[in-house]
Amino acid sequence: MLRRAKCLYGVIPGHGSLGQLQSTSRYRSYRKINGADDDGRRKREEGQDGYLQLHKSKGQHLLTNQRILDSIVQKSAIKPTDTVLEIGPGTGNLTLKLLMVEVLQKRVAECGVQDRLTVICKDALKAEFPPFDIVVANIPYGISSPLVAKLVYGARSFRSATLLLQKEFARRLMAKPGDSEFNRLAVNVKLVANVEFVMDVSKREFVPCPKVDSSVVIIRPKAEVPNVNLDEWWAFTKACFGNKNKTLGATFKQKKKVMELLRLSKLAGSDGETDNYICSNDDNGDGGESDDEELSSSSCSEMGASSFKEKLMGVLKSADFEDKRPSKLSNEELLHLLALFNQAGIYFHDQSKSRNAENESFSVAYC
Repeated sequence: MLRRAKCLYGVIPGHGSLGQLQSTSRYRSYRKINGADDDGRRKREEGQDGYLQLHKSKGQHLLTNQRILDSIVQKSAIKPTDTVLEIGPGTGNLTLKLLMVEVLQKRVAECGVQDRLTVICKDALKAEFPPFDIVVANIPYGISSPLVAKLVYGARSFRSATLLLQKEFARRLMAKPGDSEFNRLAVNVKLVANVEFVMDVSKREFVPCPKVDSSVVIIRPKAEVPNVNLDEWWAFTKACFGNKNKTLGATFKQKKKVMELLRLSKLAGSDGETDNYICSNDDNGDGGESDDEELSSSSCSEMGASSFKEKLMGVLKSADFEDKRPSKLSNEELLHLLALFNQAGIYFHDQSKSRNAENESFSVAYC
């Protein structure tokens, strides 16, 4: 028995003709038979006039299998008192199951439940979400990463998010240390949430048919999360996973990386020692010119970088991280390493850059 949601928000991403998406529940599809396009086969929903042209390039693929739609709703465990956020409702195939009405927009009024459905025609990545309890969505594949980041790191608290994602992306999201798919995406999401696999969905269940299969996952925010500065964490994981299979020792020996961290740590002004890494012989004590006056600023900088690199290596060696690879480390190990770096006055976040609260944080979480 499917449960009715108290309220449903349908957020339509800012792609294509939003007015058309809002006003019609008809769509036109073209199926391929024996490798040829069959323009005569057009899938319709009765009782409406006009069509909605779907664009594969914009991730507009409608799930039509009723059994799978029912399963998605059942797995979402919707309560009668829940407010549901659906992102990318399309023509309402999933919306109907969530709200148990007959059409996304026009026929809602006929059923007398218009007060329970709000259609928001805005870019889901930029719009401020209204308060909600759970998310149930078949989202365009192209916005999967930033949307997941917005949900798990956003200001709105929620119980769960049941998402239909590209299969490869879902595997990356659920990857564990040591898996070939393990990556920064999984590390950042698992810091604040748990991810559960529900089922795979064949590409043949969509109209129009995409090139890849999909998977359904449920993301549940953790009740307790580590006490870590998120700006620092995101910058740290970006530094580590730039080449996830390279040893940490090799990564942090690179001259470019050393100079970057030296600059960032100097900006942080953590322990007062950083200035000494820039140049330690800028005064000969008698007010006159130094015997080393021909020492260029670049050479001085290189001396500071050399000392700073020794400090980096000292931190790695102190906890036996020098020969370890990010792709093999758990979140607990990464958190421990970040704490060691910070305690030594080494920082990763560029504090000179201002951040626009939420929206900018979603982009830096995975970029």
